[in-house]
Amino acid sequence: MKAFAKDLPDEVKFYTDYTEMCKADDIDAVFVGTPNQWHVPIALEAVRNGKHVMVTKPLADSEEAAHKLVTEAEAAGVVNMMSLSTRFGNDCQYLGNIARDNYFGELYYARARSVRRNGIPAWNLGFIKKGGGAFRDMGVHVLDAAWWILGLPKPIAVLGAAGAKFGPRGRGYWNRSQPPKETYEQYESDDYAGGFITFENGVGLQVESFWASHQPDEFQIELFGTDAGATLKPLRLFRTNESGTSEDINVNLASSQYDKTWDAIADHFIECILDDVTCKAPLRHGLIVQQMMEGLLTSAETGREVHIKVKLKNDS
Repeated sequence: MKAFAKDLPDEVKFYTDYTEMCKADDIDAVFVGTPNQWHVPIALEAVRNGKHVMVTKPLADSEEAAHKLVTEAEAAGVVNMMSLSTRFGNDCQYLGNIARDNYFGELYYARARSVRRNGIPAWNLGFIKKGGGAFRDMGVHVLDAAWWILGLPKPIAVLGAAGAKFGPRGRGYWNRSQPPKETYEQYESDDYAGGFITFENGVGLQVESFWASHQPDEFQIELFGTDAGATLKPLRLFRTNESGTSEDINVNLASSQYDKTWDAIADHFIECILDDVTCKAPLRHGLIVQQMMEGLLTSAETGREVHIKVKLKNDS
């Protein structure tokens, strides 16, 4: 923190107690970038003190905690926003924007997956303890982004499978390193999860997330539409032209655009605060994504389909 503070133009205050920080009169907004289990306690303290708040993904470590935060944040009237690096990425924004312009016709199906060959993070126990896991860490990215591209349809049910096949054995960790036994013996979360989500409008979404696997690394969203389809990485469109010829279209965004995702997130948060712009990624979106994730993980535990009950609001 001290090294980073040297690059800032004004005097910097340091805190070791977030409750003290959230009470400070000269603080207007708080970004919560902690392990999952601390997102809600810190964000609640912020909104209870009238601070605008942005939370990194996932919103919480449970649906109950996420619902409590959203209820209080909306009642407080503060700007509340999710920090979502995939949704705000230029390639995802491109697909979402042309989807809203009806390029794909009717989007009726999608596949979304995030796969690592070796990539279990263990530098913080929050990742592998209860409330952490691969799906809340990685699956949330592709799930949220695909849901946004599809137009934020209302989820109604999910069937899932999940477990931990590598982490508890000390295998599959980041850069193929093996943490101490006393670390991986504390493993309490999933290192893989996958399932199928159905939506009120009839759309189906297959989603998968693996921290470790005997498969190549992959981060992908595939879209199926009545007029065209697409992949996220590489950014490619597929369609049939008027003469009946199949076309594969490579979309090359300006290279400089790829470096501005975090700037776009920060800029939007700031404009929501200063200019009263409607937030494009409110915490309520994070709550609905949380409900889909928790439903999938619950389905994996019970072996049964889970029905999701959501109330859509602030769908920007």
